[in-house]
Amino acid sequence: MALVDRRTGIEFIDEQECLELLDREVFGRLAIMDGGNPLILPINYAMDGRHVVFRSGPGTKVDARNRGACFEIDGHDDDLRNGWSVVIRGRIEEVTLHQEGLFDRLAGLPQPWAQGDKPHVMRLVPASIQGRRVTGDELPPPP
Repeated sequence: MALVDRRTGIEFIDEQECLELLDREVFGRLAIMDGGNPLILPINYAMDGRHVVFRSGPGTKVDARNRGACFEIDGHDDDLRNGWSVVIRGRIEEVTLHQEGLFDRLAGLPQPWAQGDKPHVMRLVPASIQGRRVTGDELPPPP
């Protein structure tokens, strides 16, 4: 049985279902700090167990390695007034050639949509994975 917030009616999605939702998608949003300000960047990704894996060229995402970050995916239906969201909080790390087996396995996972060389294999190592679902039953129907 799903855990539901009595005050809001929002359902909490367990980690296993969060991982299933993450595994079905290929596009999400990476949130990092850049120059002291939050920055949200769209990325395409693949999952490796609990890790979000993505490729990057030199720049902001690579510069965020070894720092905290968040990743988010979601889905919704405006007509039914329902939706869900999965958020991973963790730390970005770069997988290097020195981690040969890991690098070889992860390098081919995400297929970048953006053009250009993307030599850096990055992953978000999760500290927490949380999901929430709004079913549309929380509010009265629109007039």
